[in-house]
Amino acid sequence: MAEVVLKDVDKIYEGNVHAVQSLSLDIADGEFLVLVGPSGCGKTTALRMVAGLEEISAGTVSIGGRVVNEVSPKDRDIAMVFQSYALYPHLSVADNIAFGLRLRKIPKNVIDERISWAAKLLDLTPYLARKPKELSGGQRQRVAMGRAIVREPQVFLMDEPLSNLDAKLRVQMRAEVAKLQHDLGVTTVYVTHDQVEAMTMGDRVAVMSMGKLQQVDTPQQLYDEPSNMFVASFIGTPPMNLVEGMVGVDGDVTTVTVGPTAIPVGPSSLARYPGVRGCNGHKVILGMRAEDLYPAVSRPDFPTFDARIDLVEALGSGVMAYFTIDAVPVRTEAHASAEDAPAAGGESIAGARPNLIAHFPPRVVLHIGDTVPVAVDPDNLHFFDEETGAALR
Repeated sequence: MAEVVLKDVDKIYEGNVHAVQSLSLDIADGEFLVLVGPSGCGKTTALRMVAGLEEISAGTVSIGGRVVNEVSPKDRDIAMVFQSYALYPHLSVADNIAFGLRLRKIPKNVIDERISWAAKLLDLTPYLARKPKELSGGQRQRVAMGRAIVREPQVFLMDEPLSNLDAKLRVQMRAEVAKLQHDLGVTTVYVTHDQVEAMTMGDRVAVMSMGKLQQVDTPQQLYDEPSNMFVASFIGTPPMNLVEGMVGVDGDVTTVTVGPTAIPVGPSSLARYPGVRGCNGHKVILGMRAEDLYPAVSRPDFPTFDARIDLVEALGSGVMAYFTIDAVPVRTEAHASAEDAPAAGGESIAGARPNLIAHFPPRVVLHIGDTVPVAVDPDNLHFFDEETGAALR
């Protein structure tokens, strides 16, 4: 096992395409770190530089205290698990697991012991004689994991290993992968574009956008205290609601006005975002999580918006309600859907669509087209600078 350190790492492709910019990360011995971000953010490029599959343009990568910039992939003592299972179709499960060991001329008795150990760990013992085509997607991914762990590397590198699985199997497999990493205690760098996967698996999560590291922290800290609008809108399902607001400060009382609604900022919000008091008379970006919005009847003590119901999704465990309020919405690259052009440089995009999403308790009755009061918790507000997108700490 070993720590992995990236220091000021750059990757510049032909045509001055800056895929990764000044990436610095310290990944502790035995840590499970997840690199997450939208497609094209540079996370896979960063992983491939650690693996030695991409040349580093600038900076250094160290594994176990040794700079490996000029070290070939086979000599870095790492094992990779890819999005594609990359199994040999003509070999049995046992032979696929053992393939790398045989290339390294490991004694047969040691190979047999490691196959048996890995198969037991991954529930593959009944399938050792089968060919990959006789296995399910989840079983094939377990074989790929087995091939990696029998090598007993210093570091695991995983590039979206679950993305080819269906939704239910992905949930099952991510729990299994996280438990496996915990049991083995091997330093692991895991790449995904799925923020739910990142939040549920990683000891820490590194959020990337447009080649740059935005924030690295524990999943809960990322969720509770995002460093900028991109992280706020990327981490969390659904994304954080972001709207323009005007700050007013009168003595000890701070308010943020959104359209016709003046919201008193609670003490907990002020403690997390003390910079908002320095924005008296200025426009800021107000963030509200879906779970911090309520049917007004359930929280009569909270300030409310008049909100038109545009769409209702009954999820069983709750109701996802999409509203339009009198407010200017703000969109980031993280909000941009397939039909949207990503915001250049992370700039905001105003959109004419529902601009408030709330996660209500189950069995709340809502009718599309009605206008209803929606309450917001003043102690769970988030504030960001309109120009830079940075949190107003």
